[in-house]
Amino acid sequence: MDSQLTRGDFTVAVGGVLAGLGAVAVPNAAAAQGEAEVSHSADAIRQVVDFGASPERVYRALTTAEEFDHVVQLSAAMRSGMSLGTTPTQLRPDPGSAFALFGGYISGRVIELVPTSRIVQAWRSGSWDAGAFSIARFDIALHGTGTRLTFTQAGFPAGEAPTLVKGWHDNYWQPMMKYLA
Repeated sequence: MDSQLTRGDFTVAVGGVLAGLGAVAVPNAAAAQGEAEVSHSADAIRQVVDFGASPERVYRALTTAEEFDHVVQLSAAMRSGMSLGTTPTQLRPDPGSAFALFGGYISGRVIELVPTSRIVQAWRSGSWDAGAFSIARFDIALHGTGTRLTFTQAGFPAGEAPTLVKGWHDNYWQPMMKYLA
């Protein structure tokens, strides 16, 4: 890991966690204040998923409303009849833009986009307390003839990890595999 923070990492470091990693690289000024500012025990999720589609297709599926709507339609949340709200999918490939997914149940803001290789979002579930956000990071890379997506999420409320792990598989990765096939 680089010793310099990237623009996408700044929010994570402020919260004391780095998406999916047990340690945080802090700039020299912060390091001088001591290890007490760095959490080594916060819950984090790291998932690696391979898709048979190009990095460009995977990136578009995660950054455009029309494409992501197809993923939502194939999701476990949709199949279960879960009440997701009525907000249409709002998702744009623009840093700083707000997003609303799954009828508004999932919302947040795009922090950083590196076309076809990285997406960083301030991400929240509608069941969380007001103002609670996590950092979700999607790293996308060519892998053989397809794409490897390395996903990390940190900064979510305590005890949410098991629900989130299942939710990412059931509502993102499995439906994306079907949609992109």
